[in-house]
Amino acid sequence: MEEKSVEDIPGVGPAIAEKLRDAGFDTLMSIAVTSPMELAEVAEIGEATAAKIINAARKMVDVGSFETGDVILEKRKDVMKLTTGSKRLDELLGGGVETKAIIEFFGEFGSGKTQLTHQLAVNATLPTDMGGLEGEVIYIDTENTFRPERIIQMAEGWDLDPIEVLKKIHVARAFNSHHQMLLVDKANELAKEKTIRLMIVDSLTAHFRAEYVGRGALAERQQKLNRHLHDLHRFGDLYNAAVVVTNQVQSRPDVLFGDPTKPIGGHIIGHTATFRIYLRKSKGNRRIARLIDSPNLPEGEAIFSISEVGIRD
Repeated sequence: MEEKSVEDIPGVGPAIAEKLRDAGFDTLMSIAVTSPMELAEVAEIGEATAAKIINAARKMVDVGSFETGDVILEKRKDVMKLTTGSKRLDELLGGGVETKAIIEFFGEFGSGKTQLTHQLAVNATLPTDMGGLEGEVIYIDTENTFRPERIIQMAEGWDLDPIEVLKKIHVARAFNSHHQMLLVDKANELAKEKTIRLMIVDSLTAHFRAEYVGRGALAERQQKLNRHLHDLHRFGDLYNAAVVVTNQVQSRPDVLFGDPTKPIGGHIIGHTATFRIYLRKSKGNRRIARLIDSPNLPEGEAIFSISEVGIRD
């Protein structure tokens, strides 16, 4: 079939098409999976018109209708699994980190969140027969924690050329929450040129937590965080990429028994993240990962270690 363009959508003229492309909506699929409110804002049109454009795009790419379970099973064959470097942790995650999903690692300072993101960034460049994704990586750094020196150590742990690995990891420092959200749009542009298989946001909530302080700002913070997460989810779906985010925890002095921590972000992240993994320290270089939430896997724990060469059993 002939490839359809944005201009082929009924109701989209050259002026609206240009605005859509400038905002990153340059394929029928990207328009089909967005909301009328968002499309109306970027194209400067009414929501009713935006809804008609979206519905037309959905018909053209055949999304938004019901499908039988066997068809979805067939589509799930496109999903790839990325190794963490630890077989036990991979087993906890059902074979590794899934593409087309958001995986949240949360825990206290020093629990291994950033170590894991560095390791996954290296592993994503590996061939598929080694548990990699044979792709490139986008790393959104909100707390200035990305260290190329650590990437070199981990790449050497796999006998890879460190410089070649570093060339495949595209890092951007996010200076505030607005900039952080904007970088996802930039990532969409890069994904058209490169085979991006992994998007990392370390950490997801740091800027939102610092900028929106107090109960009066809570609603606005949650709305923006919700939109950011949906943008990340859409990126994963469009490019068959895994989206890995780290999150901070807040102490709960009211808890007398059990683990006195909970992740920042409330129900917004809880409902949007596909997999939620809680990390905590153990003895020495060992860490414990607990799968808190998953659509298809049971809760469980895995012990892994952080060594000079990276994440291992």
